[in-house]
Amino acid sequence: MTDTALVIGGTRFVGRHLVEELCSHDYDVTIFNRGNHDNPFADRADVDRVEGDRTDEMDLRAAKLAVEPDYVFDIVAYHPDEVATATALFADVDGYVYVSSGDAYGAEEIPKREGVTELRPCTATQATDDSGATYGNRKAEGDREVRAAVADGVNASAVRPCIVYGPHDYTERLDYWISRVLDDEPVVVPGDGDNVWHRAYVEDVASALRIVAERGEAGEAYNVGDRRLVTIEELVELIADVADTTVETVTATDRELSTAGLAADDFVLYREYPHVLATSKLAALGWESTPLREAMAAAVADHRDSDRDGREHDPGADARATVREVLDTV
Repeated sequence: MTDTALVIGGTRFVGRHLVEELCSHDYDVTIFNRGNHDNPFADRADVDRVEGDRTDEMDLRAAKLAVEPDYVFDIVAYHPDEVATATALFADVDGYVYVSSGDAYGAEEIPKREGVTELRPCTATQATDDSGATYGNRKAEGDREVRAAVADGVNASAVRPCIVYGPHDYTERLDYWISRVLDDEPVVVPGDGDNVWHRAYVEDVASALRIVAERGEAGEAYNVGDRRLVTIEELVELIADVADTTVETVTATDRELSTAGLAADDFVLYREYPHVLATSKLAALGWESTPLREAMAAAVADHRDSDRDGREHDPGADARATVREVLDTV
């Protein structure tokens, strides 16, 4: 008998790849969303859609009655009360998987481990906030709602991705760096180039969600990220390699960046303290990471086929040129 999956979200990035992952493993898939974005599966006979607002319990209940899912994948739960509502409503499904975040961790440790590294606290005010500053707090509280639901007998679990990249990435974080490499000019890299911010290829996140639903333990959280990490300078070099071009990188300290009114954290995907997630717990379920070169090649190919350029993350062409000029005189 074919398993039925309800994907809450499902049209933009992680959800889009999850739908493809589930379809390739013979699930009957239905996506549930408001329809604010184009549906890439509109012409697909193997993907159904129910329209509704996930923050409206009646809409969510109607989706449950229409689909009668075996598995529920909650891609767009951004507030803990949404997780509490969903776990109560889908208490009888075979598996409910909540997409949390590596940002849920509140302690700076290398690596950050599930059940070991402390999660962020979340006040009542933070729980209802919509700003980026409380994103990790809200995701952490969602994790706690999952554990609370399991205590009530719900088969719920969580997946914690780090920075996700790959085809259809509307955040354009990686697109900024791909654009710099393809611009054929020296690429300014903040710091000494050794900064590490763990990333996760989107197809690996999708497979992690399915595997955790099928094989994970109720109440557990599973980190997901590339099994091989690269520094920010190595990232730039890898992009050049898969793009079949060459690149010159120039590293710039805060003192050198300040000559153009910049700081290291003005550059997207830079993080002063390394952010690394342990992934052995997920790997023990049989999950595997896509080879890094293959994943980056897919990301670069998709970038070239899109109109994304990461411009919103650019600290400024004039500022970057100023830094390069300063470095040329050193």
